[in-house]
Amino acid sequence: MSAAPSTHVHPIEARTHGRVVVRPAPGNGPWPTIVGFHGYAEDADIHVRALDAIPDIGAWLLVGVQALHPFYTKQNRVVANWMTSQDRELAIADNVDYVGRVLAWVRETYGAGAPMVFAGFSQGGAMAYRAAAAHGASGLLILAADVPPDIASASSASLPPTLIGRGTRDEWYSEAKHAQDIATLARLGTSVDNCVFEGGHEWGQDFYEAAGQFLARLV
Repeated sequence: MSAAPSTHVHPIEARTHGRVVVRPAPGNGPWPTIVGFHGYAEDADIHVRALDAIPDIGAWLLVGVQALHPFYTKQNRVVANWMTSQDRELAIADNVDYVGRVLAWVRETYGAGAPMVFAGFSQGGAMAYRAAAAHGASGLLILAADVPPDIASASSASLPPTLIGRGTRDEWYSEAKHAQDIATLARLGTSVDNCVFEGGHEWGQDFYEAAGQFLARLV
């Protein structure tokens, strides 16, 4: 009996469409802009509503970028995921290119201006780091998310001033991961503000206050 033929796996480039949720700012642009990346099993609308709770954020243009891989929750709600371990490097390249297309569209449509800040919560934090490294930014808001390996392993990375937040009861983004990230960013020459608050894997009020102060300094 002959052996079964072996299989071969080939990545194939395909066109797809993402979506963004925009909360415009009053008046005429260009406006200071936050481009945000949601966590696992969330969507862009959830993230924009979280950003909109930052104190004194009303004059900012808020843009939530939704991950390219939607799926249904058990409650039949559509959410999204940034990537898995499968074909990870290709997914990173796709996502970074996607962010560039989002930025071009936002500038053309809304007249987004400076400062330009990237924000990421949980799984979306890695995308915020990558977006800043690839496309440049005035600041980074990172909550409950570690520095991704492709950024951490770089000999240098042009990352802007960064605010990192962690809840004391966050079991996923642990105290050890947090300390490692602080050391990594110091090695990369990144200016870091640190906010540790009483809470879990979530947006905490103390982080909201710190984010408002951080953004005010950038303006």
